[in-house]
Amino acid sequence: MRIALYEPDIPQNVGTIIRLGACLGVPVDLVEPLGFVWSDTRLRRAGMDYLDLAEVARHPSWTAFRAARPGRLVLLTRHAPTPYADFRFAAGDTLLLGRESAGVPPHIHAAVDARVTVPLRPGRRSLNVAVVAAMVLGEALRQVGGFPLPDSPGRERT
Repeated sequence: MRIALYEPDIPQNVGTIIRLGACLGVPVDLVEPLGFVWSDTRLRRAGMDYLDLAEVARHPSWTAFRAARPGRLVLLTRHAPTPYADFRFAAGDTLLLGRESAGVPPHIHAAVDARVTVPLRPGRRSLNVAVVAAMVLGEALRQVGGFPLPDSPGRERT
């Protein structure tokens, strides 16, 4: 399981998602260009000391990302018919999140293997991207038995 962020805009969200990945043992891929300078102090503040504990890969483009990360892509989007809790995740999935300001362009929608959504009440536009990442990743890890074992810090289930 992996998390991928497509051209993220907000360093605090990226820091929070990297921290999520570090704590749950899930690698994070960043598809550039980023909407901020990588050394942004807001990134460090949100990620705290977990940035150094996370597995983060930066990819200079969508093409480079796809070449480096084959496998099933599951796009988290409000433009999906399938609620995430109804979807069957697999251990090798990459959960893809779009830009906070614009989501992903049509060619990315067309390139993914599946699209899932977090159902919202009528009239609500969206949740914060880091909140969505945590909700969907939690369900995906639950389904595949991918949470770290509570009595063995740092050890993964097999």
